[in-house]
Amino acid sequence: QVQLVNSGGGSVQAGGSLRLSCVGFGYSYSPYCMGWFRQAPGKEREGVAAIGMDSSTNYADSVKGRFTISQDNAKNTLYLQMNNLKPEDTALYYCAADLWGSRPCHYTDYDLFAYWGQGTQVTVSS
Repeated sequence: QVQLVNSGGGSVQAGGSLRLSCVGFGYSYSPYCMGWFRQAPGKEREGVAAIGMDSSTNYADSVKGRFTISQDNAKNTLYLQMNNLKPEDTALYYCAADLWGSRPCHYTDYDLFAYWGQGTQVTVSS
């Protein structure tokens, strides 16, 4: 059974940094695509970043230059390094995985991702 476990959220002041982690269980090969998503109260889910098995990445404009997605396939772990955090980054952050791949890996393609973590809260104060 595939399971994704998020960790690393917390509360920081604007300008601070956090690193989120997502450990995958139940599979032993590199996923085709993994991504980070977030949802703030009263807002729709928003794609943040995605990384393919070839390590290609793509980012939402709102986080480009501040967030970095990476993965350690030996540890089945996905990361999101978040720097220069802003209050508008406050949200529940989820990781997600597509293990097989049927179309290009992109953070806007929510339906690509079959497996989702439980979420971790990030709160940024001004």
